[in-house]
Amino acid sequence: MSSTTAGEEILGGLIADGTVSRPSASAPETMWNQRFAQRTQRITASMIRELLKLTEQPDIISFAGGLPAPDVFPVEEVRAATERVLRDHGTTALQYTTTEGYRPLRELLVRHMSRYGVEVGPENVLVTSGSQQALDLIGKLLINPGDRVLTEAPTYLGALQAFNAYQADYLPVPIDDDGMDVDALEEQLRGGPKFVYALPNFQNPAGVTLSMERRRRLVELAAHYGTPIVEDDPYGQLRYEGDHLPSLVKLDAETRGCANGERAFTGNVLYLSTLSKTLAPGLRVGWVVAPEVVVSKLVQVKQGADLHTSTFCQHVAYEVAKGGFLDKHVRRIRTVYGERRDAMLRALDRHAPLGVRWTRPGGGLFLWATLPEGFDTLKLLDQAVAEKVAFVPGAAFYPCGGGERTMRLNFSYAAPDVIEEGIKRLSRVIERKIKSS
Repeated sequence: MSSTTAGEEILGGLIADGTVSRPSASAPETMWNQRFAQRTQRITASMIRELLKLTEQPDIISFAGGLPAPDVFPVEEVRAATERVLRDHGTTALQYTTTEGYRPLRELLVRHMSRYGVEVGPENVLVTSGSQQALDLIGKLLINPGDRVLTEAPTYLGALQAFNAYQADYLPVPIDDDGMDVDALEEQLRGGPKFVYALPNFQNPAGVTLSMERRRRLVELAAHYGTPIVEDDPYGQLRYEGDHLPSLVKLDAETRGCANGERAFTGNVLYLSTLSKTLAPGLRVGWVVAPEVVVSKLVQVKQGADLHTSTFCQHVAYEVAKGGFLDKHVRRIRTVYGERRDAMLRALDRHAPLGVRWTRPGGGLFLWATLPEGFDTLKLLDQAVAEKVAFVPGAAFYPCGGGERTMRLNFSYAAPDVIEEGIKRLSRVIERKIKSS
């Protein structure tokens, strides 16, 4: 199959809200469709998952996925850790375990988070099958049909997929180069959201970071209106310039007097993170930090989902990460990804046509490009695939519509020379469209 045909096939199934439409149903499909729960009507395939099929074609340069670079995976360390786990803990690692997670791993995560100012105990940590499961569990725990969730616009597509399954509605707040617009936040908080969902560090998809002033204001406003915050922080350690900013969970704990071990953690913020971006996504190890009363309820919810995260993967993750390796490995990732971010920014400076704007992220995996008025990046995608380059159209990340002339570009996956060539190809596609308009 040619690249153009593949692009047309995928694009033909995509609709404006970033979902994938189904073909006409046969009689058996119709029978089953009539039996699906009503909430499944809002469950759709991820545009990103569909576009990742293009990465299987070696001639396509893909900026579409949020993929860590395979060349920084600690393959040898995982191999050695696997051997040690099977040799020393085989019967335990291959057995069922507690829903809360492997205790030594939770203790390691607590120590690791404390270096970034998050002061909690193992009893505040629930290990999940990636942070994506954490989003699903939170949705299941907190969202009734029709409940409103306040999100950034754009926001993480995976969160929208998780919350849509529980029939959430949305109160979107726009973002700029300093993150969520807190001037627009209060009006939306008056709409009574069940919680605020925010990615303060190197946001997916836009790559922007919430400023210190706005972090404090978000925490203050959420406390004033009695609205919990779900802080999703998969990229916080992947900073390539500037100083670390305190997490929302830390700022909230300080205002409540439960930071630095002063008293039990009882904050207004649920904090999510993952080892997918700092160790390996295939291990599927993420976690939730929450007050004990919330962890206890999440444990009950998780028991109905999968009983517990893979015992074996938890043992391997602990064995690899312990002894300071995780810190050392994160430093290596920062170096590699920082070079790739710089390569993409330089390539855009050199090749992007006039009228194209983009963010300049201080870390993370993505930047966000905005094309001139009149562009529709969903329609542009097929032309880009014909040029053998892929991206994610931005409309998929907007919970209530918008973003038609935006796109997300990933810089972590490809080497600098490949990034240069990919941006050249993409720029040619955009330039042709500008000239033909």
